[in-house]
Amino acid sequence: MSDPTPGGYDPYAYAPFAVTVDLAVFTVREARLHVLLVERGQEPFQGRWALPGGFLLPRESAEDAARRELAEETGLGPDSVGAFHLEQLRTYTAPDRDPRMRVVSVAYAALLPDLPEPRGGGDAASARWWDADTTGPLAFDHDRILADARDRIGAKLEYTCLATAFCPPEFTLGELQQVYETVWGVELDRPNFRRKVLNAPGFVQAVDGPPRRTGGRGKPAALHRAGDATTLHPPLLRPQRTDAAPSSGTEGHDR
Repeated sequence: MSDPTPGGYDPYAYAPFAVTVDLAVFTVREARLHVLLVERGQEPFQGRWALPGGFLLPRESAEDAARRELAEETGLGPDSVGAFHLEQLRTYTAPDRDPRMRVVSVAYAALLPDLPEPRGGGDAASARWWDADTTGPLAFDHDRILADARDRIGAKLEYTCLATAFCPPEFTLGELQQVYETVWGVELDRPNFRRKVLNAPGFVQAVDGPPRRTGGRGKPAALHRAGDATTLHPPLLRPQRTDAAPSSGTEGHDR
């Protein structure tokens, strides 16, 4: 009988392991950065909060699994999920990161405009938006994944047009500024921010129609939508925070 595997390769010579996806899903609510968390409904870590995610199906790519999990946890349809920003973050491979078996996780970061309260999907007992600064210890290594995702998003706001992913289809420059202030944790000068945004080619486009009243006694603000650019020229650099602690290294691997 001929060898069924090319070159004599024996797939049973290696210990099996599983692959999962984990999602750091961010939104801005009430001028605070929020992250979607699920309460685990079974062991391990039953009753603890965690990032949403799940195991890859046999014929499923990591990105397809991430979009499936995002749809399950938010209640959005597949077409709606496809319209939001989703990017691969890192791969986490520590041998003991899951007490059940060797599990490799491909982590993703997603950015959504403010949505209704989520629904728990799969084996999650419940799901809710948490203030990203008050999540407490999470299950598995999800504290590390969440920290890495926040660092990635904060950095990308400097040189890409990613901030518009947090906004509704039509938004004011004040709402866009609030995204930057919320993610970066700093206060920005309004005239300077407006000048930089409007001078960045393709960042935003003015919307024809009546302006929107955003509260207070000021005049209604003009509406904009995301432009066709993906990168900012020049970049919109964040101010240095005097209370910021030095960042620590991570064990994730860039993808």
